Amino acid sequence: MVVFPNAKINLGLNILRKRADGYHDIASCFVPLPTYTDVLEILPAQKFSFSSSGIRIPGIEDDNLCVKAYRLLQKDFQLPAVQIHLHKAIPIGAGLGGGSADASFALCCLSEMFELYLDDSILEEYAARLGSDCSFFIKNKPAMAYGTGTDLAPVNLRLAGLHLVVVTPPIHVGTAEAYAGVRPDASRPDPRTTIEKSPLPAWKSTLVNDFELTVFKKYPSIAEVKDQLYEAGADYASLSGSGASVYAIFRQQPKLNDVFVRKEKVWQGELSFE
Repeated sequence: MVVFPNAKINLGLNILRKRADGYHDIASCFVPLPTYTDVLEILPAQKFSFSSSGIRIPGIEDDNLCVKAYRLLQKDFQLPAVQIHLHKAIPIGAGLGGGSADASFALCCLSEMFELYLDDSILEEYAARLGSDCSFFIKNKPAMAYGTGTDLAPVNLRLAGLHLVVVTPPIHVGTAEAYAGVRPDASRPDPRTTIEKSPLPAWKSTLVNDFELTVFKKYPSIAEVKDQLYEAGADYASLSGSGASVYAIFRQQPKLNDVFVRKEKVWQGELSFE
């Protein structure tokens, strides 16, 4: 079976408070990018194996989230062996949720392959055990994310016909380093208010990603990408997740030409959510 795990962006990201368990409560809108994908293939096999191509995946095999997804279901359902191949195209450490998507798509794929008949709520519980963003990719629809990112709620998002650009500099931003300089603040309005009630041009002054202060200070070249996207005519631009990717929303397809150098990965697509 072949599936296509997709990236996501964050519309606003408020860090509300640090929890007793060491994690943080957030408020953010997660938006999937259905055409910005990795490729995941899972096939029955005599012996378990994992391989990858495309962007190099750091770390050992057992730490890969696709492998962890398989082990998680194998423990509860005695799954037979499979061979997993992941072609990695979504940048790693870029705030686009690619690893989380890979994990959740692996869970869904295995459930279908082996007729486990796991509904979305059960799959979301398994996904949450793999990572905070993973549950979102089970339904894979725009949603407000609260708690550690696992408490999901519908959102009225109107982005149809707008154009999106995602720029990823060749920088890996670790989640821990991004959180290191953040000061939680639960007193600000929910990003949902801006997203649902304010026109797009107003987002620039009201829809904020709290990681920008830390990440831009440490990596000025990432801040420069955001400035360049506004100079190119973006209505709204922001860091996604904890970075390093910066995305921008345009009313029309922009002519970027030589704005970005070859070392930066640039993805463009049209948003289609009503």
